[in-house]
Amino acid sequence: MSAHTPVELAIVDYGMGNRRSVEKALEHAGAAPVITADPARIASAPGLVLPGVGAFPKAMERLRELGLVEPLRAAVAQGKPVLGICLGMQLAFERSAELGGAEGLGIVPGEVLALETGGLKLPHIGWNEVSFARPDSPLLAGLPSRCAFYHVHSLAPRPAEPADVLGTAVYGTSFVTAVQRGSFYGVQFHPEKSSAAGLRMLAAFAAICAGAGRAPGARSEPHRQPAAAG
Repeated sequence: MSAHTPVELAIVDYGMGNRRSVEKALEHAGAAPVITADPARIASAPGLVLPGVGAFPKAMERLRELGLVEPLRAAVAQGKPVLGICLGMQLAFERSAELGGAEGLGIVPGEVLALETGGLKLPHIGWNEVSFARPDSPLLAGLPSRCAFYHVHSLAPRPAEPADVLGTAVYGTSFVTAVQRGSFYGVQFHPEKSSAAGLRMLAAFAAICAGAGRAPGARSEPHRQPAAAG
């Protein structure tokens, strides 16, 4: 693919959340986003973005109704880059405790639980500094090891495997706000609302999808943190 040809990214449309703002941010980042619920279009795109705001159980219900659960799982199993944003990141986990609980996509081992804030109010809304545990990740190309991003959430993921943790932040207590497992990248914060740093992250993801930033052998199997994570 030419360096001057924007990579097509499929924004998975299941009717919940911030699709248009993500689309505009990806365009600013130099990608060619397409909002779609078509499994065939999702299967053929070089990379996927799974955004979302709202309740986990309802989101999983919508994904099942639209026949998108297996295409999303297959994409990661095949090594296709997928970026989950906010609720979209949470959906990648095995389960969530939200509203009585629900099973997730099972792409990342672990669960999503209420944010433990030490008494601070929920939801957690605003800018918060993220400390990245794997600065060599291609998703972080051009970003410092600590960088502020915009958060809006009441729950946070708890990965079962420490090697899947990409970044953490503190709100009362420390919580995981970014993960990476194989070709799946997930962020609890909103890069589309995070100014220059967010656009840089989205541009880095577009580069991964175009093949410029992908490490050899990036698949869904790795359980360890390699010397050159990616």
